[in-house]
Amino acid sequence: MNRFYSRKNVETLSLIRACEKRLSSEYTLPSLKRDSVNLTTLQTKLNELNKDLAIKAFRNNILIKSISWIEVQNELKFNDVSIEFVHYKYFNIEQIDSINYAALVLLPNDTSPHFIPLFEEKELNQLLSTSQSRRMDYVADLYHSSNDRGALPSGSSSKTLYELIWQPLEPYLKGVNKIYFSPSGLLHRINQNAVAINDQTLLSDKYDLVQLGSTRQLVTDENVKEAKIHTACIYGGINFEMDSTALLASIHKMDSNSIALRSELSFSYTDSTLRGATWSYLKGSEDEANEINKIIQKTGIKSILFKGNEATEAGFKKLGDYNTESPQVIHVSSHGYFFPDPKVSHQATILSLQQEPVFKMSEHPMLRSGLILAGANHAWKTGKPITPEAEDGILTAYEISQLNLRNTELVVLSACETGLGDIQGNEGVYGLQRAFKIAGAKNLIMSLWQVPDKQTSELMTAFYKYWLIKKKSIRESLKLAQNDLRKKGLESFYWAGFVLVE
Repeated sequence: MNRFYSRKNVETLSLIRACEKRLSSEYTLPSLKRDSVNLTTLQTKLNELNKDLAIKAFRNNILIKSISWIEVQNELKFNDVSIEFVHYKYFNIEQIDSINYAALVLLPNDTSPHFIPLFEEKELNQLLSTSQSRRMDYVADLYHSSNDRGALPSGSSSKTLYELIWQPLEPYLKGVNKIYFSPSGLLHRINQNAVAINDQTLLSDKYDLVQLGSTRQLVTDENVKEAKIHTACIYGGINFEMDSTALLASIHKMDSNSIALRSELSFSYTDSTLRGATWSYLKGSEDEANEINKIIQKTGIKSILFKGNEATEAGFKKLGDYNTESPQVIHVSSHGYFFPDPKVSHQATILSLQQEPVFKMSEHPMLRSGLILAGANHAWKTGKPITPEAEDGILTAYEISQLNLRNTELVVLSACETGLGDIQGNEGVYGLQRAFKIAGAKNLIMSLWQVPDKQTSELMTAFYKYWLIKKKSIRESLKLAQNDLRKKGLESFYWAGFVLVE
């Protein structure tokens, strides 16, 4: 929606956002408590507004245009390659309804792309499902090399990630330095930089890997250097337990200081491993946020640090208001959550799950992932905000997708499993990754599993030093920070969880 943004469209966009907000409120209710008539009315109104916006976009020639492989090829340098991973259903007598993966490989001098079959989804699923706890042993098993091959519980040997994904592509990668690639399906669950070629070498040691939402971005994205950073907002040390008095005080403080905050920043105008009922305070998160804020301020960048009761959902949404420019850096050190599609069919099972948070059981994929902000525990337990006039503190991917983050160069989600989301056919990942991209953020650093506080803080501190002080690129800074932990002998569990999506 943000690609349609212009001053002429502000009124329409505001109406769309209002409809989306009301729809979001309805969707967060249990299905039995929703107003079906209101939902239908809102959806009809939203469709009309989007149609109106699309007509305006067509008149102004800003709709998404079709991109040919030749246009993508024209953007490649002599030692680059573009790889678009795809997955598709394959039907034959022996394999009924199996899902296969393949790669569309494009080199600078090719007369056409190469279609390379790779593996069946069940082979990758076998690797991913051998350890679903996302603990250290899971990561070690998943990212091991062929020289350290393990066996599946059934006793049958499995191919490594490298053998499944990259070995079939090696004949096309001779002399290649940079690989632009777009994941598909379950490949979104993998940090390709951490895939081991052998005991000594990772894929990122051999190639410069650039993960994109689609390789069409080589054509559509502006070919400019990273913008000079002037503004940043940091969230950490968040109080997830608040009463109504504290929340209202925070909202009042936020409103009274909003003009000053925007002036200072030169603005022109939620962990699925949780077993208990609430979210716990993250001490390491506060230390991380404080340290990063110091680094940022040392470089002369104007930053605002939101901690404790001040890290509210309402405040975050103000950053993405359509009448302001969003901060260029947004760093969130908090809990994140992701719940897979609740494939429940048995009526008794449905009834037994009525006590589960609606965010876990929602049929809407963009509600089943999000970030946890101040005061969220009350709504997580009860399904209602602390007060009717307040936000609930649970910032869903759906809500994020409605923000205006077109001015944001980088979003860092230093939280649990923020890189995960539902896999919806060939449409990619529905979750925080898609939400922030829809909102307009250019780069995202997210996590695929829960990394311990100490190592997360160490990694993030090193990243910001490389990026803002030593002036390395975002991609190179993350790679250098991860290599620092590798050199200390730390296993991939401690550093490979974070991925950059450009």
